Amino acid sequence: MPTILEKVSLQPYNSLALPAVAEYFCAVHNLAELFAALEFARSKDLAVIPLGGGSNIVLAGDIAGLVLSVELKTLSHRVFGKLVEVTFAAGENWHDQVLHCLQQGWYGLENLSLIPGNMGAAAIQNIGAYGVELADLFVSLRAIDKQSGEIITFDKAACEFGYRDSLFKNAGRDRYIIIDITLALSTEPEINVQYPALQAAIDEQAGKITPQLVSAMVCQIRSAKLPDPKIIPNAGSFFKNPIIPQAQAAALFQQYPNMPSYVQINGDIKLPAGWLIEHCGLKGAVRGPVGVHQQQALVLVNSGGGSGAQLLALAEEVRATVLERFAVLLEIEPRVYGY
Repeated sequence: MPTILEKVSLQPYNSLALPAVAEYFCAVHNLAELFAALEFARSKDLAVIPLGGGSNIVLAGDIAGLVLSVELKTLSHRVFGKLVEVTFAAGENWHDQVLHCLQQGWYGLENLSLIPGNMGAAAIQNIGAYGVELADLFVSLRAIDKQSGEIITFDKAACEFGYRDSLFKNAGRDRYIIIDITLALSTEPEINVQYPALQAAIDEQAGKITPQLVSAMVCQIRSAKLPDPKIIPNAGSFFKNPIIPQAQAAALFQQYPNMPSYVQINGDIKLPAGWLIEHCGLKGAVRGPVGVHQQQALVLVNSGGGSGAQLLALAEEVRATVLERFAVLLEIEPRVYGY
């Protein structure tokens, strides 16, 4: 039986360092502990809130129920010619595993270097960066159905991946606890440097373009524009890049001809939320202990002592300002708990 604690501070467990208290808290390191924790929650009729790396959440207040720190740590792989299917336990750190795979000569994750958080949450979020999404490499995942206690395997189609989206943020929200994910990597590099900022960084380098170089350049770019949450508490990109219809984008281009944009497969237009926020004059804005980061307007920061309520008030100010100026509604990316 895992140790179940009462009234535990969650401030160390979220990258925004927001204060909140869990009614019950338990760290689980294997499936036996996880099933025992779920049985405890059922016996007391408690909600169960799984917690990964805490890098994509906003704690707006104290959390009723049982908060599970999912710390499952295993790794296995199967080789099929040049294809390598790697299964990562949900509690493994994403970036650590990207580096591990590079060291093994398993390629495909290099564009996703330095993304904070753990493997399980990566699938929920369908993380993506620099021209690659997790869905591009996805094979399957296993998750526990909290209602039945059954372990279910989901293939790619069942996960309903979209832009920063999946089944687990919609119809499957709060129903499943992911225990591991399997990705398809390759022993032969397939370099993807089509993303403009990455291409520019690569062009400045001499010599052969390798997956290791791509990873290093991605880390360099991210480190230059995104603050380290261990130094300045943050949750990374706080808003999704909005996707709007062509007609709406055409009207905006008439007013803002230099506005960056990315055409989607269906013809819709993706706009960089950071650009919209910056052009509202909010880059570097400070509201007491919280603010908009000075180098990257897409990131909200807690400079010290800020609360979830203060951070969400700033987020609403940003959304309202962007909506008024551009008629574009920004969507908050992190999951908010503790209303």
